[in-house]
Amino acid sequence: MVTALTIAGSDSSGGAGIQADIKTMTAHHVYAMSAITALTAQNTTGVSGILEVPPEFLAQQLDSIFTDIPPQAVKVGMVSSGSLIAVIAQKLRRYGAAHIVVDPVMVATSGARLISEEAISVLKEELFPLAEVLTPNIPEAEVLSGLTITDGASMERAAEAIGSRYGCAVLCKGGHRVKDADDVLWSGGTITWLHGKRIDNPNTHGTGCTLSSAIAANLAKGRGLVEAVEQAKRYLSGALADGLDLGQGSGPMNHAFAISGDYADLEV
Repeated sequence: MVTALTIAGSDSSGGAGIQADIKTMTAHHVYAMSAITALTAQNTTGVSGILEVPPEFLAQQLDSIFTDIPPQAVKVGMVSSGSLIAVIAQKLRRYGAAHIVVDPVMVATSGARLISEEAISVLKEELFPLAEVLTPNIPEAEVLSGLTITDGASMERAAEAIGSRYGCAVLCKGGHRVKDADDVLWSGGTITWLHGKRIDNPNTHGTGCTLSSAIAANLAKGRGLVEAVEQAKRYLSGALADGLDLGQGSGPMNHAFAISGDYADLEV
């Protein structure tokens, strides 16, 4: 069976982080494993607490995974501490991890910084050069490129600047633009636009986690990067369009919208 690993924080409400990643990978019929960087107390209205794991324990989790069931792809999500990022990079190098997808979660939708400048520096120096693809949203791409993004042309320039600097592909996500959900992929000097229809659904908690883990799942299954991103966007659109409405804030998507099997029609 195809295997994949997610390295990220836990979302107690199940809409983002480790939980969203495992659901997404399972929906793609990929065996999902996890190394947890932090526990969070959160729901659809916000985060009330964060408890980081010690770097030594994260190292133990990664050693346990790679020495027993090596993943065929790895997704790295939000990691707020430079010491944890350094551990991840060290272990990925040691075990020769393949198909590394890094979702550089640094800036909230509100524009607030989520990790320190020190942690961003370690991300750039240690983790980004190991990635096959980075998946920044527009605010994150602006931080990484130092450019202001206002349209498609500036998305292309930012993706190229980031990819050239770190030697990896870059998917600059256009979801923060008002008119569309078009993304641009820069890979080895080639620009590919991936067009998407903007779905009128306020429940978008975990979209970035879901997209990056879907890309990792598709890479693990042997798809090329462009096809992996296309398939991941299609899955994300389906999960949003399903119209799940849970909680009192920005709710989760239905990661199981396309699940089928012997038990799919059983209801309690």
